[in-house]
Amino acid sequence: MVTYKPAGLAREHGISAQAVRNYERDGFLPAAARTPSGYRIYTEVHAAALRAFLALVRAGGHAMAGQIMIAVNEGRLDHALTLVDRGHAQLLRDRETLDSVRRAIGDLTGAPATTEGPARTIGELARRLRVTPATLRKWEEAGIVAPTRDPATGYRRYHAADVRDAELAHLLRRGGYLLEHIAPVVRQVRAAGGTEALSGALAAWQAKLTAQGVAMLDAAAHLSGYLRVAPTGRP
Repeated sequence: MVTYKPAGLAREHGISAQAVRNYERDGFLPAAARTPSGYRIYTEVHAAALRAFLALVRAGGHAMAGQIMIAVNEGRLDHALTLVDRGHAQLLRDRETLDSVRRAIGDLTGAPATTEGPARTIGELARRLRVTPATLRKWEEAGIVAPTRDPATGYRRYHAADVRDAELAHLLRRGGYLLEHIAPVVRQVRAAGGTEALSGALAAWQAKLTAQGVAMLDAAAHLSGYLRVAPTGRP
């Protein structure tokens, strides 16, 4: 059986030996056996786990990657796969939102924003986007969304155009854009003014989605490889 020291595992990925030890401590790698003097003994199983974890980080971020690996290492494979599925579902949602925004740009002619369909409450819109109501209030303060108010209750009401603006804001926030950069882009959509900045933002995010999709394929391959040798094994 091939064994590794922490530095040996780390070298393949250009990370530190301490990072490998930390990943084991946090449950992202299975627990290592120890020599009588206390040194860790890593094997090909740990090497496969580390490759899977780092590939998952590239695909969905550190937090999600950690949750998936902990679930696998604790024998909760169905939960791990549910987390993977959620990542794919979010990627699909982002792609669909991009398409809807592009269609909205094509339809904008400077006419007043449509209010077709029932208006949503702040709670309903927050649940749709999977953000908190406080986030939507912050976007309102930044000029990104401009809901009307119910004259009887004073509650915020988000109509179709507001939902579109919030979807766009959410998409760009996920792409790493700051609120002060998102606000003028959303205003362009509302006013049907020049869309050059918006087109550039969407093109950049499309490239990120493509890269993420490829990264998710790579992560799936590494995770599958780890499952074949993981201590918990396949069901």
